[in-house]
Amino acid sequence: MRDEPITKFEKTATRRARVAEFLGLERNVIFASAAFFLLGFGEELWKRYLPKYLEALGASTTVIGFFGTVRDFFDAIYQYPGGWLADHFGRRRAFLSFVAIASVGYLLYLISPSWPVVFLGLAFSMAWASMASPAVFAVIGDALPRERRAMGFTLQSMLKRVPMAGAPLIGGALIAASDIKTGVRVSLAITLLLAAISVLFIGRINLPVIKGASINMRGVWRSFHFALKRLLISDIIIRTCEGMADIFIVLYVTDILGVSIARYGVLVAIQLVTSILIYIPAARIAGRIGRKPFVIITFTCFALFPISVVLSKSYASLVLAFIVGGLREIGEPSRKAMIVDFAEPHLRARSVGLYYLVRSLSITPAAAIGGLLWKIAPQVPFFTAGAIGVVGTFVFAATVEEQYAS
Repeated sequence: MRDEPITKFEKTATRRARVAEFLGLERNVIFASAAFFLLGFGEELWKRYLPKYLEALGASTTVIGFFGTVRDFFDAIYQYPGGWLADHFGRRRAFLSFVAIASVGYLLYLISPSWPVVFLGLAFSMAWASMASPAVFAVIGDALPRERRAMGFTLQSMLKRVPMAGAPLIGGALIAASDIKTGVRVSLAITLLLAAISVLFIGRINLPVIKGASINMRGVWRSFHFALKRLLISDIIIRTCEGMADIFIVLYVTDILGVSIARYGVLVAIQLVTSILIYIPAARIAGRIGRKPFVIITFTCFALFPISVVLSKSYASLVLAFIVGGLREIGEPSRKAMIVDFAEPHLRARSVGLYYLVRSLSITPAAAIGGLLWKIAPQVPFFTAGAIGVVGTFVFAATVEEQYAS
């Protein structure tokens, strides 16, 4: 039995340990999240304005819609290779490869004289957004026990989105100070610098490669729990809703409603701040009452967001619409934790990769269809997306039982 009183230093250390456990803080999770923090900040400087950048380079609305479809296609086909690399060669080596490939894409965006070169850059830049996703899921699954994974995804999502709240404002200010081409190109140069800094954090990740029996993609699919397959079906429907409308939101708000790029950046910041504020409370409550209600709320907000944008008649109503857009994240850590929980440890990154491969391939036509619907009337893709989102919400609520969602 200890006779000495607990020192102030020990109290501080104990408090820090409790905070670390509460937030799912673990060194590998922190370093992976820091890399996502930096590259997320860099990409969000210009990502929201890429449709306007394409427009400035001579692309039509149809081409911009096709760009969204091509982006979804790359997002699909890169997921499983990213997971395969992370499982076979380790999380650190995989991350380093993804940063290097994505940087080539950023450079191509930067020097693009016309919109076809942006399409070429997309083939490289998506290596980070898509290939790295299964790897970061696997890091959280490897480093944290089941009961702390939702909070781990909450931390990762917050560190990814905190810079996203401010970056669009900075990107919008850079565009307002010059023009769309110059502003986006300055933002891309900043992104290349941040990519170099992120390598320092990635180099600190140290997780062993989990060995298992050799298995092909079909075997990975067979390992999926039936509840995970049901989640995937509803997720596909919801992301079709998102893909059909999201790429056109900046065009609708700026071209149809006449909002300036700088004020649009404020709306994006409001959306991101909303997401950040609800992450931790949602994760804590989900740990007590279950994850399913929060995933239902998330899917409902996916359906409401495009509808609320086109129903907006003033800037104040747009603010409310983008708050709804921010609430789409309320159940995302819970949904991600469900995916990781169902994956076998030695197949963790590949399972995540295959999940997102199937999801992204399924929604690939959505943006192109949205572009065609825009030609009927700009509001049509948004109302169509909202209706699809309602269907996806009902499918999840009816098919995924609470016992498998918790």
